[in-house]
Amino acid sequence: MNRYRTQWGIALLAILFFVPFLGGVHLFDWDEINFAEIAREMVVSGDYLRPQMDFTFFTEKPPMFMWFQALSMNIFGIGEFASRLPNAIAGIITLLLLYRFGKKIYNHRFGLIWVAAYFGSILPHLYFRSGIIDPWFNLFIFLGIYHLILFHWKKEDQKGMDLKRSKWFYLIIAAGFTGLAILVKGPVALLITLITLGTYWLYAKLRFYINVLELGVYLLFVLITSGLWFAIVTLLYGSQFIIEFTIRQWELFANQDAGHGGFIGYHFVVLLIGCFPASIFMLRSMGKLSLDTSAQKDMRRWMLMLFWVVLILFTIVNTKIVHYSSLAYFPLTYLAAVVIDQLMEKKIRLRSWLSIGILGIAIPFGIAITVLPWIMMNPELIKPLFSADPFAMANLDANVNWTGWESIAGLILIGIGLGGVFYIRREEWKKMLIVLFGGGGVFVFITLIFFIARIEKISQNAAIEFYESKKECNCYVQPLAYKSYGHFFYSEIPMEQNPLHRDVQWLKSGEIDKDVYFITKITNSDNLEQLEDVEKLYEKNGFVFWERKMMTEDRRPKTEFQINSDW
Repeated sequence: MNRYRTQWGIALLAILFFVPFLGGVHLFDWDEINFAEIAREMVVSGDYLRPQMDFTFFTEKPPMFMWFQALSMNIFGIGEFASRLPNAIAGIITLLLLYRFGKKIYNHRFGLIWVAAYFGSILPHLYFRSGIIDPWFNLFIFLGIYHLILFHWKKEDQKGMDLKRSKWFYLIIAAGFTGLAILVKGPVALLITLITLGTYWLYAKLRFYINVLELGVYLLFVLITSGLWFAIVTLLYGSQFIIEFTIRQWELFANQDAGHGGFIGYHFVVLLIGCFPASIFMLRSMGKLSLDTSAQKDMRRWMLMLFWVVLILFTIVNTKIVHYSSLAYFPLTYLAAVVIDQLMEKKIRLRSWLSIGILGIAIPFGIAITVLPWIMMNPELIKPLFSADPFAMANLDANVNWTGWESIAGLILIGIGLGGVFYIRREEWKKMLIVLFGGGGVFVFITLIFFIARIEKISQNAAIEFYESKKECNCYVQPLAYKSYGHFFYSEIPMEQNPLHRDVQWLKSGEIDKDVYFITKITNSDNLEQLEDVEKLYEKNGFVFWERKMMTEDRRPKTEFQINSDW
């Protein structure tokens, strides 16, 4: 029992921070609602083979993550909690595996440092409380690469590593995890893995550390793991998924998707700030380190290569979205843990820039978060900043109860920055870990409790509450001139509807068989005000809500024959 005490403690910590309040706020458009709606439609239709949106084949993502969500929904019911629970489970598994891997490569202490670095950094912690696809995708990719490293070490008879299985075992397990990653999000998982392998091959001066046979076996088992679903879907429904999915992946690579552009250093900034405080320590890993074993040296090389592969690849990709670089959280936190371990062992010298970097992020952002609630109590102060965006200005009119207590989150961030630097300067590393990374986990948890529901009320709640009001309504609900999946999930759009309901022009001017409700933004009414039989219901927080009644017999215009008959 003592052998597993640490792991039980890590699991309990993860449960306490990742599971509570998962259902406390609506899912966010687009990604969270997109995946949850696909899972809901699996549950409603009983068709778990094909991902569907509005009960038509959805060809942008494979189904594995939605299978996890659908299973959760079958157990806990359709809703926010069930949609986000799979990622909380991914968080628990991730922290346990980081401890085991760190202990294997170094020791018990290093395993705990790696866990602390991941748990206490902002975005790595936050994503385990979300309903997006990336935590499982990243975990499977990392597990695939990690087992490829073990395969390489077994083959090379790496000293100091207790690898009891054969090299083929590690190779096939690696292929299985890569295949699962493909089933979660697509073949970019294999692309990242192969580029990382190729980078290591260049480092090894073109020496084939994995020969043609071994690479062939690896690719074969990747294909077996991921290809079964693709093969079944293609046999039953044709090549639609493969063709449309491939086109979509190219569009994301070559073009900015729905305005998700950004400057060339976008992901550098995201990782520096989003992975604070681990990101500050990670910077030192680029310099010279004094590592004890060849396995530790080699693992550092692999992690540096993986980090730069992810960062450079998604810098090249034109679509810039925060979670695209989230796979880098694994190597980043590992390298941060290496630096902290080196500092503890006094193998590297403490530099003043480390403290400056921590305070340079903690204090400005802490002040901003501290001040934000007081600004939001007086939104007229910042409305002029949004004068060019009437929709954003109207969002600020949302009735949100800011109390001022929300500033505690900002004060915590400032406190952990100051406290962390205090213990760094005193070289009291255990206390530094508790304050900086334990405090980081508390900061994320408290910030979510204080801010996320209020942000949701400002950004989308008016639309979501309208969708929810139409759950029991035998009607059509349709957003116009902006993209949303919210009406499908929160209005619980049924499976069997008139196929014409997907024709917006029919909904606007055709002979409808149900009442229609339209939702637009105040910046684009989609010409609804010009239609005589469409009535504006109300505006709220930047959204405008419209109604078009079905034409009943007593409301239809009478023909000349009907008029004469009445006479």
